[in-house]
This record gives sequence, C-alpha cells and structure tokens, in this order.
Amino acid sequence: MFPERRIPFSILMNIFSYFDNISEFSSARRSKTGMKMKTEDVHQNSHASRPLDDFDRRILGELVRDARQTYAEVGKTVGLSAPAVHERVKRMKASGVIEGTAAVINGDAVGKPFLAFIHVDAEGWGKSQRMMRLRSFPEIEEMHSVAGDTCVILKVRTANAQAMESFLSQLYVLPGVRGTKSFVALSTYLDRPIQAEITNCWPDIPLPPE
Repeated sequence: MFPERRIPFSILMNIFSYFDNISEFSSARRSKTGMKMKTEDVHQNSHASRPLDDFDRRILGELVRDARQTYAEVGKTVGLSAPAVHERVKRMKASGVIEGTAAVINGDAVGKPFLAFIHVDAEGWGKSQRMMRLRSFPEIEEMHSVAGDTCVILKVRTANAQAMESFLSQLYVLPGVRGTKSFVALSTYLDRPIQAEITNCWPDIPLPPE
C-alpha cells in the first residue's frame, strides 16, 4: 500500500487558476467571435439598406461619363478622397447599384447606322417563347413590354434598310403578331445610359392663356 501523499495547497491553487484562465480565454474568444459576426452582419445589412446620397450619385455620374477614370480622378471631381470613392464604389457593386462596366460602341463605326423603333401589336403582349428568341439577334438593343396601343417596343439597329426589312420578316412569321409600326430615326440628339441624378425641383411651366 502506497503512503498517502498530499499536494501542497499553493500548487492546487495554481492548477485551479490555470484552468480558470483557460475557461475565461475560451469564453472571451467565443464572445469576440460572436461580436465580430454580429458586427459583420450589421455592416452588411447597413450596406444593403443604405440609400444613395449625393456623393454616391455624383460618383455614379462620373463613372457613367467615363468609367476609365481612377478613383483619385473621380474623387477630385466629387470632393472625396480616393479611398472614400473606392469604398463607396465597392458598396454599390455589392448592393447591385452598379451591375457592371461596359464599353459604349459607335453604331456607325461598327457598320450599323440604321436605327428604328418598332411597335409590335401581338396577342397576349407578345410574351411567347418565339418572340423572346428574337433577343438572340444582335440587332436588337432593347425589348420592352408596354401599355397603350401596342404590346412590345423594340429598339433595332441594322446596317441598312434592307437588313431592317429582313428583320421585320422574322417578326411577321411569329404566331400572334398582328402588325408592326416602324419609326426610323433620322437624327439622334440624346442617347445615354441611366443617369443617377434626380431632379428634385422641376421648373414651373406656365399654362397658355385660355
């Protein structure tokens, strides 16, 4: 039988203190991790729900004008530092305000100077699979389902009138298409993408005298 040996009280206290410190460290680590996750959630939620302010709209306006600008160049125009512009652009990309960056092509330079807006009168607003297949033609730049005296409006750009006629023949063979009206553009005074600025105060337009 082994003789009974007692552990000194000071050693026991050191052992208890060691395990207490480990427990506190683990709890603090879990708490810190939880706080970090909650903070990240708050940041993400605030980014997603934060409305655009004047600086955001100015930045978007500059990027729409010329997306090749550096953040420093944009910041100089809108009155912000380059890091601030970068942070705002990153947030607007994450929230879906900025969907992408695209090149603006000159229609004449690529051999497609003939522009027309085509109103399509069709049954059921023309929402057929065969109508949607027309989107595969690179000549179609826009397709809108609209209310009014027509069902679908197409923005079509072709090489010449003969190419436009060939495209119209693709429309007439579609089931449900009753007719079309084509409006050929003679001159273009304004053709631009979506603008971020908003007119808050419209000018008063005086009514003509009765």
